[in-house]
Amino acid sequence: MPKTKGQGIIYGILMSYAMAIGMEVYNIAVKMGFPLQVGGFSTMTNAVFPAALVEASYMGLFVFLFSNLWGNRFGAAFAAKHTDPERDNPYFCILMRQAGTVAVMCPTMSLVASILFNVILAKQPVTQLPAIWVGTVLKNFPMAFFWNMFAAAPFCRWVFPKLFPEKSPGVSPKKLPRLFPEK
Repeated sequence: MPKTKGQGIIYGILMSYAMAIGMEVYNIAVKMGFPLQVGGFSTMTNAVFPAALVEASYMGLFVFLFSNLWGNRFGAAFAAKHTDPERDNPYFCILMRQAGTVAVMCPTMSLVASILFNVILAKQPVTQLPAIWVGTVLKNFPMAFFWNMFAAAPFCRWVFPKLFPEKSPGVSPKKLPRLFPEK
């Protein structure tokens, strides 16, 4: 995973846009009414993707900003409180950090989306913002949690080492011991 500040920024951008794209595909599909049709999301068409990519292009910037301001810190603090890296499985520690990050980032991004899409663009009264925000969190939290756990984070953990392969400290494959010696 990231070893330098530059790699951390690249990983943050990658993760921010992986989350933004998934959430925008979901929200555009909901806005287009696909969950209400017989067959639900299975009836979704490619018309969702262009609109989702446009919204993800700027929502990803908000995700990156707020995750760096407080989302990542809260996720790390949540994991530190609920895990013991000395005893717990490392994957469990990673999942708890992800859960903590989603727990703060989903309400944060739901507030951003509520203000931007409902109050500013749809001209809903600002007095309705608390109800709009709560409704947006209720709609988005399950998707954000499962998208992060099973799609965005695994994708980023898969692609990142391909972008920044780790160099082994002077051990060539020929010097490694053989598991099954030749006879």
